[in-house]
This record gives sequence, C-alpha cells and structure tokens, in this order.
Amino acid sequence: MSLGVLNNIAAVYAENNLNATQSSLQTTLQQLSSGSRINSGADDAAGLSLANGLQANSAALTQSSTNASEGVGLLQVADGALSQVTNLLNRAVTLATEVSNGTLNATQDSAANSEFQSILDEISNIGSTTTYNGQTVFGGSFQIFSGDGTAGGGFADTIKLAALSSAAVGDSTGSGGLVYTPGAGATSTLVYTPVAANSKNLSADNLNTAASAQTALNDIYSAIQDVAAERGYTGSQINTLNAVSNVASTEQTNVTSAENSIMATDYASATSNLSKYEILSQTGISALAQANSTQQLVLKLLQ
Repeated sequence: MSLGVLNNIAAVYAENNLNATQSSLQTTLQQLSSGSRINSGADDAAGLSLANGLQANSAALTQSSTNASEGVGLLQVADGALSQVTNLLNRAVTLATEVSNGTLNATQDSAANSEFQSILDEISNIGSTTTYNGQTVFGGSFQIFSGDGTAGGGFADTIKLAALSSAAVGDSTGSGGLVYTPGAGATSTLVYTPVAANSKNLSADNLNTAASAQTALNDIYSAIQDVAAERGYTGSQINTLNAVSNVASTEQTNVTSAENSIMATDYASATSNLSKYEILSQTGISALAQANSTQQLVLKLLQ
C-alpha cells in the first residue's frame, strides 16, 4: 500500500461505513423506544402505505360496530315501549270482556269505559313520548350516524319505525334501512320494514254497551296481534344487528392484528441489531482512527 497525504482512501471508507452504522443504530434505537418498526417512510415505504390502509379500514369497522350497537339500543327502546303497549292492551281485553258479558251495571260499565279510554290515551302517549338519544322513536326516521368513511364508502344509517297511537296501533308509515360496512369494498344493507297496516282504530272504540265492548274486543285482539308481529320483527332485527356488530368486531380485531404485524417492533430482532450496530460502531471508530494514523507515517519518512 502506497503512502500519501492528498487522499486517505482507507479513512474515507472507514468514515462512510461508520456513518451507515450510526444511521442504522439510530433507527434501531428509535424502533426500540417507540415500539414501532416503521417511524418514517424511509424505514419501509410500502409497509407504511399498507399499514395506513389497514388503519383506515380498522376505523371504518369500529364505526360500523358502533352504528350497529346504536341500532340495537334504538330497537330495544322500541321493544320496551311495545311491551308496555301489550300490557295495556291485555288490561283492555279484561275490561272489554267484563262489559261484553253484560253482567255489570251502568256505573260499573262507565268506570270500565273510563279506564279503557285512559288506556288508549296512555298508548298514544307512549307513541309520542318514547325517545332515543333525544329523537322520537315511533313515527319517524332515526339517523344513527352520518359521515364519510375511509374504507368501503360512507355511512348513512337510518332506522324508521311505524307510528304508534291508539288510532293506529301497529300501523306502518314506511320503511327504512341500515347500511353498514363490514370491510373495505363490502357494503351490506339491512332494511327495516314494519308490518303492514291492518289494525283497527282503537280510538273510536268504547265500552258504553255490551255490543260496543264486543266490537272493541275484536279490535283489541287485532291490535295485540299487530304489536306482537312488530315485536317479533324488532327482535329479529336486534339479533341481526348484534351479529353485524360481532362480525365487525371480529374483522376489526383481524385488521388490527395485521397492522400490528407490519408496524410493531420485533424486539428480539431489534435487540440483536442493537448489539450488532454498537459493536460495528466501536470497531468503525477504531478503524477510522487507525486509518487516520497511517498519514503520520509520512511525517516520519521526512524526519
């Protein structure tokens, strides 16, 4: 090896290698301290892009599960209200049956009719005052969430329940739908269609006579069937939305696991790399010092 003072190629090589080692050492320390294997696009551009997509998908799935849970909450409130209506109608059956038998006197008939009318008023009150999250449940659309999703499109979740009053127990005013996104590019729709309108107008009924009580009794039985059908359909929708929520939660877990496998630091590998780069850093410093010391030999030749 020739000796010179213009260029110290050995020192240049040693310095370049030392710089590369220091850069790798800093990256490894950042991975260990942050817990993330990818802290910038320079670490793994393709991996970072894939992880960002998975994060967006995870957010969409989380919102989907939340939407389904909100739908379940709404339907449970509706089912509870319908349960109260059923209890009231059952009491109305008792009153109408007593009057239709013709065994009560005029005073008793009047008292029974008064209670019957109070029952009808309470049914109407339940229909108009039952709310969920500040919105009326019956006779209108309930929007759970509206916004833009980053995976699989946007969300526009609406459930519409039938109007509920003593004038139209179990009546249908329309249909609605619940749209949810279980995964990127996979959109499903649940349509809530209330039972067809075939109920009687209970508000026109009375228990003034045995004959009118019999007419009311027939209407009450029809209303009970309508409410039962409504509750049955509501229950099926609750089960469906629970399944939707479970599927979304499972997929969200899988997506999070996939994201974690890309982004999370492998501590066994990173710790091994840390030891390697620390040794290379120390040897690199020694090599650079040795390379620089060779130029001192030129001075000795001139002495």
